[in-house]
Amino acid sequence: MPKYVIERNMTDVGSSTQPELCAASQKSNDVLAKLSPRVQWQHSYVTADKIYCVYIADDVAAVREHANLAGLPANEISEVVSIIDPTTGEG
Repeated sequence: MPKYVIERNMTDVGSSTQPELCAASQKSNDVLAKLSPRVQWQHSYVTADKIYCVYIADDVAAVREHANLAGLPANEISEVVSIIDPTTGEG
């Protein structure tokens, strides 16, 4: 399945408490259980005003469906075309 990076614009999300992040994660997991195996959440990075999520999904439509059902923004959805890391430069 393709991998996607989802950018979610969420004002002040970086100030969220652990219980708030836990509740958001639980809501997302509930929706993911309904959409399984079409959408899988790998992990997310929380910044001051955005969350960047990494998902594996059948297609962009499945990612959007998850966002809509979970009540989350999906401002940008980009398909990952390649993954590089420090070992890539080792030739």
